[in-house]
Amino acid sequence: MRNPLRQIPVLCAVAHIAFAAGDLAAQPVAPGGAYPGKPIRVIDAYPPGGSTDVVARILSTKFQERNGQPWVIDNRPGAQGIIGTEAVARAAPDGYTLLMFTGSHTVHPSIYAKMPYDLLKDFAPVTLTSATTNCLVVHPTVPAKSVKELIALARAKPGVLNYSSSGTGSTTHMAMELFKSEAGVDFLHIPYKGAAPAVLDLVGGHVDLAFAPLPVMLPHIKSGRVRPLAVSTARRAGVLPDVPTVAEAAIPGFEATNSVGVLAPAATPRDVVVKLNADIVRILGLPEIRERLQGLGAEPVGNSPEQFAAFLKADIARWAKVVKDAKIPPQSW
Repeated sequence: MRNPLRQIPVLCAVAHIAFAAGDLAAQPVAPGGAYPGKPIRVIDAYPPGGSTDVVARILSTKFQERNGQPWVIDNRPGAQGIIGTEAVARAAPDGYTLLMFTGSHTVHPSIYAKMPYDLLKDFAPVTLTSATTNCLVVHPTVPAKSVKELIALARAKPGVLNYSSSGTGSTTHMAMELFKSEAGVDFLHIPYKGAAPAVLDLVGGHVDLAFAPLPVMLPHIKSGRVRPLAVSTARRAGVLPDVPTVAEAAIPGFEATNSVGVLAPAATPRDVVVKLNADIVRILGLPEIRERLQGLGAEPVGNSPEQFAAFLKADIARWAKVVKDAKIPPQSW
């Protein structure tokens, strides 16, 4: 399945950044003084330690260095991320409350029958920050040493193996549903309230396998506490060059990347959105930040609000098809 993210140019080029800087310099910002004039609360709707949390904290230090105001990371997990997300949708549209977007947000409209917000109407896109690799891993007690061996094992013992996810409707859940559908296998789904607890129970041997964000899983792969079988992206991850893609290993065309970004409440002044976009894109262009993200298995992006908006629409449609094909019934949160 084609990933819409691949169609979005990475806008960390010098020309783009210079244009953004010139455009911004001529504009006034928030009424009553330059923006930001106080700390910015950045809500992550999932527990600490997940991919959105990791990216937010990497960006926060540089943002404060640049603007003199900190990003205060506020983890608000609950209801598969809906509680924290709704808090941002209802916040004052002044640029002082932001949301760390994850790909799960584009799955939710297809999974949950009733949502307290509309992702496309209640938020102002700022920028995609990164594209995160999901890694297919198994606990060492699972005998499969490759994707083909895992598929053979699952077919021999249908419904016996179980997998953890970041929650119903998360991209890790959808990645496995896509895998199950295309491989013709069945695993028991055990949803958790975020990537970190899902990974901890996998490492502890309480579940057999998972698709998990590489920034969260990488330390456990390096320590040997889990066995990587494949990555979900179209290309191999630079930090795991010997681990094949799922497409290479067994299922041609398979791709399930998780994206991270920044959203503001709808009606946030355009000046503020442009300021945030320019600052975050500049930070993503710094060699040290690119190196840190890539070292965790996350590819820096940085695009315009308009490109991010187009991505949101395309990704909602993409996951709607996966949900329909997997025959996942409407869920309640």
